[in-house]
Amino acid sequence: MTRYRLQSSPDKPALALAAAAAMTAVIRAATTRQPRCVVALAGGSTPEAAYGHLGQEDLPWDRVNLVLGDERWVDAQDPASNARMVRRCLLSGSRAHRARLHPVPTHLPSPEAAAQAYGDLLQALCPGQPPQLDLALLGLGEDGHTASLFPGTAAVDVKSRWVTVGWGKDLPRVSMTAPLLSAAQQVIILVAGAAKRQALQRLLDPDENPARTPAKLVAPKGEVLVLCDEAALPED
Repeated sequence: MTRYRLQSSPDKPALALAAAAAMTAVIRAATTRQPRCVVALAGGSTPEAAYGHLGQEDLPWDRVNLVLGDERWVDAQDPASNARMVRRCLLSGSRAHRARLHPVPTHLPSPEAAAQAYGDLLQALCPGQPPQLDLALLGLGEDGHTASLFPGTAAVDVKSRWVTVGWGKDLPRVSMTAPLLSAAQQVIILVAGAAKRQALQRLLDPDENPARTPAKLVAPKGEVLVLCDEAALPED
């Protein structure tokens, strides 16, 4: 059974600071014990705020590889691109500019080709079968999805590949699979806003069906750190 450690902050700005602090601790520990580390980043407004703080941290950024937990099938300069957001919020004008971002290759002919190529890249960057990320930062949707593993879609059932093609909110997406995310040394899930309260309550419920809440499919050996603001905090 997955163990969750819930830590709440008073509001979204405080949550962003807490998320940056947690990520800093993981990156610092990883780069202390090994030459390089690999961090999977999430899209969304809550992680975006955290990246602004994270980029100011004094870390060995030149030894950090950044990858994306998922990406919309859009051009790299599209406002909906997670890679574009990471470049703008984390890598521009900050200490983190020395980190190396490996975006999903959305210039390839199809999402399927991009998923295959990204899986090969992750295998080259990370040891293990599945490849072992040092940190996977994830969000939680109101419908219980994480990365691009949406309820009722084929992506949630993919177990033989590390990256797959998902579909959500009328867009194809390239997404890490549950087995890959579950292999991460540390998983952090960020949750903000009252609209996410029910989804968070379902995530923490040991009896919840992962088919309804695919975020429960991310089940690492260690505990999952769940950072939320008070608005998202489930009622007792």
